[in-house]
Amino acid sequence: MKKTAVLVAGSWGTALASVLADNGHEVVLWTRHPEQVHEINTLHTNSRYLKDAVLSGRIYATQSLEEAVRGAEAVVLASPSSGMREVAGNIRPFLSSETLVIHAAKGFEAETLKRMTSVIAEELPQQDPDRIVVLSGPSHAEEVIVKCPTTIVVAAKQLDAAEAAQDFFMSPYFRVYTNPDVVGVEVSGALKNIIALGAGMSDGLQFGDNAKAALMTRGLAEIARLGVALEANPLTFAGLSGFGDLVVTCTSRHSRNWRAGYMLGQGKPLATVLEEMGMVVEGVKTTRAAYQMSKQYQVRMPITQVLYQVLFEGKEPKQGVEDLMGRVRTHEIEEIAQEAAGKWLV
Repeated sequence: MKKTAVLVAGSWGTALASVLADNGHEVVLWTRHPEQVHEINTLHTNSRYLKDAVLSGRIYATQSLEEAVRGAEAVVLASPSSGMREVAGNIRPFLSSETLVIHAAKGFEAETLKRMTSVIAEELPQQDPDRIVVLSGPSHAEEVIVKCPTTIVVAAKQLDAAEAAQDFFMSPYFRVYTNPDVVGVEVSGALKNIIALGAGMSDGLQFGDNAKAALMTRGLAEIARLGVALEANPLTFAGLSGFGDLVVTCTSRHSRNWRAGYMLGQGKPLATVLEEMGMVVEGVKTTRAAYQMSKQYQVRMPITQVLYQVLFEGKEPKQGVEDLMGRVRTHEIEEIAQEAAGKWLV
């Protein structure tokens, strides 16, 4: 039985803690909230995030970062991307250089536009950055916690680190693949939330399945374009962290980003949507970050641009979709067409 720490006790962190406990590990789940510690340790529930789930007795909650992290063979960072730097920095004094660090956040740091592995590496200089693992893929906490069959991917530059994470999480209902493309897995995991906002918005406008399929397909093209600009492997975007996660996030009512987009499509302002959600909607901040990155790397991302205008510039969702449909004609697979023509298209 290996000690593992999971930070924080949101829906995804709790679901991952449950997988680890089912695999026989001693799991320490960290939260700032004393009432959550009491509930998890006495009732074995986390009703705010996963109201119907009964948690394993192997999961122990604590408010002490030192108690959670010290002596752990693996630490899983499942905080929102906005809190990752703070959480990673706070565990630095208690973390051994030999501890396997795995993060399960899907987003960029808003201020720096950095990926989570970069943020973690800066805050944990004692860790080999090539051994920091990212866990991603099509996986709703609400389904993982009840042991629905789920398949995800873990990525690290050092294969043995990814395989170690694979061993921690692999179970009869939680299948884990490895991938060396850390950039591709992180980029696709973050950017699919933007497209899920658009898919939800389209559904909120009652635009039907044709429109949503187009948003998803062209959205994947945008994700791949920015990913390749960041030196990701294009094949990653056809895998679990790319196409797989995009499908589940754009089509499921478990998806926070889809639900937020749906409310936007129904005419609710962003502030009201975020208040009613009551949980982090990663796609909102990621839209701002991706829009800035598209300018920085000179990558065409029309869906991201329209969503940015809807979220932050007051554009009406219906007008945004009409703007997308009215764009100048072009080839579907533009890069291939450009190569065949021997020139770049304007």
